[in-house]
Amino acid sequence: MLPRRGRNGRGVRKSRAAHVLGIRTAWTALGDGEFFCPGCGGDRNYQRLAGRRRFTLVGLPVLPRGETGPVVECAACGRHYGMDVLDHPTTTRFSAMLRDAVHTVALAVLAAGGACSRTSLETAAAAVRSAGFDDCTGDGLGALVEALAADTGRVCGEPGGTSLAIELHEALDPLAPHLASAGRETILLQGARIALADGPYTPAERDVLATVGAALTIHSDDVTRLLAAARTPS
Repeated sequence: MLPRRGRNGRGVRKSRAAHVLGIRTAWTALGDGEFFCPGCGGDRNYQRLAGRRRFTLVGLPVLPRGETGPVVECAACGRHYGMDVLDHPTTTRFSAMLRDAVHTVALAVLAAGGACSRTSLETAAAAVRSAGFDDCTGDGLGALVEALAADTGRVCGEPGGTSLAIELHEALDPLAPHLASAGRETILLQGARIALADGPYTPAERDVLATVGAALTIHSDDVTRLLAAARTPS
């Protein structure tokens, strides 16, 4: 009796062909480092790999098929990702960026008008401590503002000008793409509360807060709304 032929037989032939012919990628390590792995959900070590593909015959490489990669391989889960995954900061780096951003905003607002007020200094110190500078004090911030004023020739309460705007953008621009809308608004509101701690906004404080909003990519209408909301007792 002849064996029956059908779908299963066709599948067997394809499976046998796949075992005979295939493509293999040989990976070469180009570098390593630490990154935030989307698969693991945390900071992990990685290797940056470049690959060369070859046709294989019975498992042996016979013909080149070109290059592939580079890719990032997680040392923990082994998954491969595109190079753009390295654009996302590690958890450690993100925490440092956030801490520096809040510190810079606090100093900028104080320099614009609140450095001489004890309530403003203490409000600013509380915000900076919550961001990760555990040993920050109002007196320490006041000394920094005075040192900055002496170094730049700025007078407390006057607009900071281009140099202050540059400092704010340097601290906030790299952080903004990695913050949700609520996170960006929180930083602006922290600055607003520092400004309001000793009374209504001064023109210089409004200028600084507008710069903070722009650097955080918050629309100007939303900046106006948030600054008004900060003035309303909760």
